[in-house]
Amino acid sequence: MNLIDFATSPISLLPPVVALTLAIVTRRVLLSLGTGIAIGAFLLADASFGGAISYIKNIVLGVFVQDGGINAGKMSIVAFLLLLGMMTALLTLSGGTRAFADWAQSRIKSKRGAKLLAAFLGIFIFIDDYFNSLAVGAISRPVTDRFYISRAKLAYILDSTAAPMCVVMPASSWGAYIMTIVSGILVTHGITEYSALGAFMRVVPMNFYAIFALLMVFAVSWFGLTVGKMREHEIAASQGRGFDEDANDEREQAREIDEELDIKESNHGRVLDLILPIVMLIIATCASMLFTGAQALEAAGKSYSLLGAFENTNVGTSLVYGGLTGLVVALATVLRQRLAAVEIGNTLWIGAKSMFGAILILVFAWCIGTVIGDMNTGSYLSSLVQGNIDPKWLPVILFLLSGVMAFATGSSWGTFGIMLPIAGDLAGNTDIALMLPMLSAVLAGAVFGDHCSPISDTTILSSTGARCNHIDHVQTQLPYALAVAFVSVVGFIVLGMTDSLALSFTAASITFVAVCFVMKHMSTSRIVNSIE
Repeated sequence: MNLIDFATSPISLLPPVVALTLAIVTRRVLLSLGTGIAIGAFLLADASFGGAISYIKNIVLGVFVQDGGINAGKMSIVAFLLLLGMMTALLTLSGGTRAFADWAQSRIKSKRGAKLLAAFLGIFIFIDDYFNSLAVGAISRPVTDRFYISRAKLAYILDSTAAPMCVVMPASSWGAYIMTIVSGILVTHGITEYSALGAFMRVVPMNFYAIFALLMVFAVSWFGLTVGKMREHEIAASQGRGFDEDANDEREQAREIDEELDIKESNHGRVLDLILPIVMLIIATCASMLFTGAQALEAAGKSYSLLGAFENTNVGTSLVYGGLTGLVVALATVLRQRLAAVEIGNTLWIGAKSMFGAILILVFAWCIGTVIGDMNTGSYLSSLVQGNIDPKWLPVILFLLSGVMAFATGSSWGTFGIMLPIAGDLAGNTDIALMLPMLSAVLAGAVFGDHCSPISDTTILSSTGARCNHIDHVQTQLPYALAVAFVSVVGFIVLGMTDSLALSFTAASITFVAVCFVMKHMSTSRIVNSIE
């Protein structure tokens, strides 16, 4: 079927805007995404109901089937979610989570320590944002619950360490993807003074949003910066409320997603029963990424290199291998205790079932992503930067535009794919010296927009990992994301004006300290401060 082209029309913004607005107003994620999909399909089919239905059928089928076979990329993420859900349930059954919580409680004496534990784990696990959000959530949630830290605060910590760490680490799925795009940009513009890896490493200190988002997590954890709706959730948590809410807030569903409450924890669990499966999952995932990358290099007739392996790795397959390894090790911990096979089987089913809500939202998010792509929303937004613009303002403009695009599309990677080449062309046609600042602005803006978007898969998985109501997570994280974005805007303005990393980073740092001081002043609730 022939689709209508909206590349030059603001109508291309309608599906994401409607979905985002409904998600915030109604707090029903599936209803909101479904409405956005339906509107987009209707427009693309030239107001034909039959055409719209056919289009929706095709894009839903495309989530599961691609080129006549299984859509391995998306289905591997679904499989990983199911594996991780089952593994998490087994960790509860084995008593490993209780043992770790008891161990942490005996050594971590405050809410501050529990939050810092989650933050440091988020820094440590940087291979992939999906894995980061879910794995760190599984490890940290029992500890933060014991110290009455709200699920919203945990979701914020997960989300604000996952993508920001991945986007500044070359040995991550994000780093490999970004370097692949940057490599083409360098070739196109004849830049030979640095490689794709060299460009990536030079861009990292200019990625103000990622750096200051990570610093904000530690400032929030250490100083108790609790503002906006986060205060309400922290007060409720201090009173023992908010730990058994439906993470997806689909109000028509009576069940709770926190199914672990139905699992009888073993009294013979050890800390190793929790740590070993997680460590093996990480090791197996890293090894699989290197292995699948090496296979791709061999198939292309290229010599092996560590960077080349990460650039060509199959992230989805690697996550599945890692998930299977973690599940097998977790299964061994319960078999060691000779628990009943029926009890183990029921636990595996509970773990898989706990992920059904997140998987359903992801399927809808993938579908609306296809709709947004077919509507050419990204092309329309990117066209807004074309024109007579003073080059010194381009870094901050690209930061803001990339933020809007990632917010509207719910995709950092999609924004990278569209905006990085545009940034490269703008730099090549205006001032080549601004190439790296412009690329860094796109990377920073994409992560910012992704953090704020209710339809972002990373945001969805962070709320899933924390077992937090999804819209609650979006609303409570927003003030912190906007604060860091303000810091970044100052940094990119100074960077464009002076072309000095030292001056721009200094200006951003001073602004960050001032923002933290204001947020600390706003965190005046006696109840909140008394429990930090």
